[in-house]
Amino acid sequence: MLNKYARGFFTALFTPLASWLIRHRVSPDAVTIIGTLGVMVGGLVFYPLGELFWGTIFIVLFVFSDVVDGIMARQQERKGKWGAFLDSTLDRFADGALFAGVGIWFFTGGENDAVGIAAVICLVLGMLVSYIRAKAESLGFDANVGLAERAERLVFLLTATGLVGLGIPEVVLLVVLVALCLASCVTIFQRMATVRRQAAAQVPDEDLHRDMGKDT
Repeated sequence: MLNKYARGFFTALFTPLASWLIRHRVSPDAVTIIGTLGVMVGGLVFYPLGELFWGTIFIVLFVFSDVVDGIMARQQERKGKWGAFLDSTLDRFADGALFAGVGIWFFTGGENDAVGIAAVICLVLGMLVSYIRAKAESLGFDANVGLAERAERLVFLLTATGLVGLGIPEVVLLVVLVALCLASCVTIFQRMATVRRQAAAQVPDEDLHRDMGKDT
């Protein structure tokens, strides 16, 4: 949802930076890797130390690499599949680091098991959301739908975590994480239902359950 409405704004905002990087012979892959490493440092170093606000600020400096590398690839007219594969794979590392970092802190120094558990559940459900889309696309279906896509999960997580770092009650982060869990469950259902409809239109109903049960 946020991707749909924010893409134009962020493209315009980061196009000058993307052009500058290209002029200085920086590749989109390098931007993807550096951005992911920065996010992971923020999630797995700052957050477990309890630096929730400064960790969030640090992460935000790198999280927009996803936008910048895409702009660079389009400007260079790169149409190969490697960039998309690398970007998608490293996104999973970044997402895992963020939710894991929040969970580690609240299981240890933060001493709030409820927030830690909610963060872990969000991590698992977020991976399922991404897996379902990837698996669907590998089978020729379109599962690009859902209430809680990656952009929504990151925006709400980073905003709530940063605010807790500034002193707002931890229950706010708990509420946000629980809401993300519920939204991820809805998204999983939406994507599975979307693929089910597409699959039903391609094969007889009696073959559908057998075909959908196969994994590659």
